[in-house]
Amino acid sequence: MDLSNVLNVTKVLAVEAGHKIMEIYDRDFEISYKENESPLTEADEAADTIIKVGLIKAFPEVSILSEEGKDNKDRLNNAWCFIVDPLDGTKEFINRNGQFTVNIALAHNNRVVSGVIYVPVTRELYYAAEGIGAYIKDLKTDEERTISVTEKTTDLIMVGSKSHAKPEEKKLAEKHKDIISDTMVAGSSLKGCMVARGEADVYYRFGLTCEWDTAAMQTIVEQAGGIFKQMDGSEMTYNREDNLNAKGFYVVNCKENIWV
Repeated sequence: MDLSNVLNVTKVLAVEAGHKIMEIYDRDFEISYKENESPLTEADEAADTIIKVGLIKAFPEVSILSEEGKDNKDRLNNAWCFIVDPLDGTKEFINRNGQFTVNIALAHNNRVVSGVIYVPVTRELYYAAEGIGAYIKDLKTDEERTISVTEKTTDLIMVGSKSHAKPEEKKLAEKHKDIISDTMVAGSSLKGCMVARGEADVYYRFGLTCEWDTAAMQTIVEQAGGIFKQMDGSEMTYNREDNLNAKGFYVVNCKENIWV
């Protein structure tokens, strides 16, 4: 699989989905709720359709696991699988705070190998792949640059969830307050992007997530030189039977900031 081509296709699809999301964002829209009580909007579904149609056309041999689609378990027999969150941060979208993203990743043999995250409101496009590195492109100016994590072990910036904060995160921050200079909150996969680009240094997530929440973010973090692990230190795998990330995870700039 040519990962450069994968990135080219998924970047275009993420931006196209983002444009559709913004069309809906700027007008009234209806909100429904899934069985797990998480919200769903027409933007989620419209973005999902754009991405799936594009992926199937470009890569018909690759399976797709998406938050907004019926899970075809045949994907478990395929070494290649796209993992998609067409609108990561639906609560942020509903609250109109701008902190939502489009996430598209590719997994091979249960490991993520490429990832794209698009931020529709700011028009920032993050992307990364094995052997290619991690980048950000500002679509407003066409400026494009590589990104990398910091090397800081003191004066740290800790970022946490805007809508899903857990008490364990506050306890961890308190325990390491001597080396934390500031704490920030952000929605969706933006937190991992902040670490990848050096705007934050540590991000710990104790709550439950799913594969589509972390796949693209993990690729970008790792290709930017960061560390992404489950809370017990094990590797996060993808294209699994159970797509729930039950152990939580952490994103840090260096091994010295692994606190669990």
